[in-house]
Amino acid sequence: MFEFSSIWGITTRAVMITVFVFTMMLLVDYLNVLTRGKMEKTVRGGRMRQYIMASFLGSTPGCLGSFMNVSFYVHGLLSFGAIVGGMIATSGDEAFVMLSLFPKEALMLFILLFLLGIVGAWIADRIVVFFRIVPCEECDLQTIHDMDEKHYFQFSFPKSFSSFSPLRSVLIAVFVFLILLNISGLWGPQTWSWDEPERIILLSLSVVSIVIILVVSEHYLRDHIWSHIVKKHVWRIFLWTFFALLFVDVGLQYWDLNGFVKTNLGLVLVIGALVGLIPESGPHFIFVFMFANGLIPFSVLLISSIVQDGHGLLPLLSYTIRDSVLIKMFNLFFALAVCIPLYLLGM
Repeated sequence: MFEFSSIWGITTRAVMITVFVFTMMLLVDYLNVLTRGKMEKTVRGGRMRQYIMASFLGSTPGCLGSFMNVSFYVHGLLSFGAIVGGMIATSGDEAFVMLSLFPKEALMLFILLFLLGIVGAWIADRIVVFFRIVPCEECDLQTIHDMDEKHYFQFSFPKSFSSFSPLRSVLIAVFVFLILLNISGLWGPQTWSWDEPERIILLSLSVVSIVIILVVSEHYLRDHIWSHIVKKHVWRIFLWTFFALLFVDVGLQYWDLNGFVKTNLGLVLVIGALVGLIPESGPHFIFVFMFANGLIPFSVLLISSIVQDGHGLLPLLSYTIRDSVLIKMFNLFFALAVCIPLYLLGM
């Protein structure tokens, strides 16, 4: 039987990772929306500028960058190759988890995905004539995450704590409680060290999160932080993290997961690519945790990261299934072409 202490340890780790992810998602969402207008102006221009901007947005952690790419694509601001490159660079909400587990390797992965996105975008636009795909000039697609709103940041610091809304009060109380637990060492990473900076990063992000929650408007607090980040992402991230950790721990304790992976590494590589076809954040978590535990090489993590795009493709599926399928197929073959040689080289 799996011991209760193991379940408790997995739950604690899953909660810690989820909190870490939430704080980073909050910061990225804030910066993405705050700079959205400048990004749209930057996108307008030649193909190479589109490739660079789309790949940059895709390589930023979370789904907002890919959602913005979809919005630009359906409004005719991006070529088919550019949206392909953006999806190649996208690694979804798993990016936050990777940053919490292996930040140095994760940053290297994001830079590589950014560069591969540019290359893939250039190649896709060279073969796009065979599919006769032309992005629309304009469409009535539903606004993605209210990107076109102009009133997110009505900076009005409450005059007193009694004027806080219940939602604002609860969120602030949660982060204050987490900060106290972190400082006291009762919960969270235990090391104060720049060699293992998880505790310092988590504490810093928690403080930044409190500042953001204090100054944003009720509209942003309700629609972005609560309705989008908390209700749509946080609980899914916790469940996928918990079950991915459980899968790896059970596999290591009661099944020779390490031996199976090593003797069937080629199969695991193909499975990683096929799982990436699922337009959902979560399945990729298993490969993230296997890499964190040293069970799979970098090539398997990379192939899954290239093919999968978190929730990024879901808005495009509601607009054009044909383009969405073609994007996935191109990314699958591109990932195989890039990662099989790396696998054969032992990477």
